[in-house]
Amino acid sequence: MFSVKQLVESGCLTSVPPKYVFKNTESDDCMVTELEAIPTIDFSLLTSGNPDERSKVINELRNACQEWGFFMVINHGVPETLRKEMIRATKDFFDLAGEEKQQYTGKKLFDPIRCGTSFNPKVDKVLLWRDYLKVHVHPHFSAPNKPSGFGKVLKEYCKRTREMASELLKGISESLGLEESYINEKMAVESADSHQLLVANMYPPCPQPELSMGLPPHSDHGLLTILMQNELAGLQVMHNAKWVPINPLPNSFLVNTGDHMEILTNGKYKSVVHRAVVNDKAARISIGTAHGPPLDTIVSPAAELVTNFVGQFSPAYRGIKYKEYLELQQSKSLNGKSCLDHLRL
Repeated sequence: MFSVKQLVESGCLTSVPPKYVFKNTESDDCMVTELEAIPTIDFSLLTSGNPDERSKVINELRNACQEWGFFMVINHGVPETLRKEMIRATKDFFDLAGEEKQQYTGKKLFDPIRCGTSFNPKVDKVLLWRDYLKVHVHPHFSAPNKPSGFGKVLKEYCKRTREMASELLKGISESLGLEESYINEKMAVESADSHQLLVANMYPPCPQPELSMGLPPHSDHGLLTILMQNELAGLQVMHNAKWVPINPLPNSFLVNTGDHMEILTNGKYKSVVHRAVVNDKAARISIGTAHGPPLDTIVSPAAELVTNFVGQFSPAYRGIKYKEYLELQQSKSLNGKSCLDHLRL
């Protein structure tokens, strides 16, 4: 399997090969000049059983979803040892020899495990400075057979992030003025058939990071993405037409709303456009889990959220099967919210 990691480790790289050069990477005038405070959600207060504390956090979730589509989660209860094991096992997977990963390359979208480079090399006009591992971990759990013990760590990590997503969705439901169980029930998120995809990204050091891109501006499929990373920054979020660099607190998770949250809420909570930039110092690893409904679920705006000011039913998006949306996204290059634009009414 050819990978960016192999390219970097070949030892003959002094500049970025032309096929990795982005012609129109956003200039620095689109960057925030001073650090902005990222919305922070204290998960322990959301689940504490104290109504006042919970009410406060639900207000914070509302503001985060409306203003940013993005927030940081602290005091989440996922052991730091598990997080470190997950990062280490992921690094060990990317460190495997190419032939040991060969069985997972060139796979189809819904194959249980696949690894590769860029996003969709068949249609990407410029290749991304990124290698990836994608694993469908729910409803049917899968894991690479190497490195040793990866499956056990992966299974526990994905279980914990599913539980976190479920609790966050309860709070988000309430923040919309709905019953706390509304999203989980309507989207069958807690069912045996709900969909969870793990995406691990490896961004090797790049000799000219200003010319390349780890992931271009895009939004995610699903309701929520829960992300953690090693100690290297690289995630940037679009907020008020500026790119905001994200420097998470140690042992925190980053959460962003996905396209299906925007569809379900009829645009009240919009999915956030974000990107991954690269650096010339060391490899960055990020691990995201995308949380969505069962693949055959048709996601459309919730009836409770689509009545306009004169009482008319006015959905802003047409419904689409979750599986079909994933196929649509994978058939193209990543480009902002171009997939969601197909569904606007």
